[in-house]
Amino acid sequence: MAKGGEWRSEADRAYANGAFIAGAEAYPARWEAAALGFRESMGGRARLGLAYGGAERQRFDLFLPEGVARGLLIFLHGGYWMAFGRETWSHLAAGAVARGWACAMPSYTLAPAARIAGITAEVARACAVAAEAVPGVPVVVTGHSAGGHLSARMGCADQAVPGLRRVVPVSPLGELAPLMETEMQDALRLDGPECAMESPARLARASGVECHVWVGGHERPAFLWQARHLSEEWDCPWTVDPGRHHFDVIDGLTDPGSALMRACLGGLD
Repeated sequence: MAKGGEWRSEADRAYANGAFIAGAEAYPARWEAAALGFRESMGGRARLGLAYGGAERQRFDLFLPEGVARGLLIFLHGGYWMAFGRETWSHLAAGAVARGWACAMPSYTLAPAARIAGITAEVARACAVAAEAVPGVPVVVTGHSAGGHLSARMGCADQAVPGLRRVVPVSPLGELAPLMETEMQDALRLDGPECAMESPARLARASGVECHVWVGGHERPAFLWQARHLSEEWDCPWTVDPGRHHFDVIDGLTDPGSALMRACLGGLD
């Protein structure tokens, strides 16, 4: 938001989340505390900081269930490709682990150090290495916001994540062009060709990969449009989660019996 409470553009207002969520400033600390507590509770079943490349942020954490894993859920974090890392979201592995699935959570190089196309390539490599670490099981990729975009990208026909059966983009950014009109463009440096190459809604879904789009009912209208647009272009189901906003729409990943977890793993476990 610009000084004086004015928005630089309508697009900035459309894609602002925290400004429209009561108590938004308290969420990051809450996430960090929950994530730390979950990591500590996992003991030796938390394999932290595994490398998928040589760069500083090319690392992932792997949380293992008791016994042999029935599948692998990969969670890709949001933050408009500019913020956060895997350490903030560890607790979101709880639902998958309780259902006997392993859960991998990668970090990736953030903008402006990386462009979105480069982040997509990093995430594809992270998913491949994580799949190698839990071989022979079905793989589901989910993610939130910018991570929703990245999870959808993993389900595109130009990608080949080993074992991938389903993607569940949560509050995804399926069409990137509107972001060129926001203040974020200073860091993202999007252009027409990159929007065409990196907008999942413009790309074909990979054969044999299912998709279920998820979004909160109390999210910004732009995110509701983004979710519906992707679901229509990909001819796949979409769910509007009643009462959920952009910061709590992912909470269902902590609950093995939640509707969101069923959308991710139902039928595969």
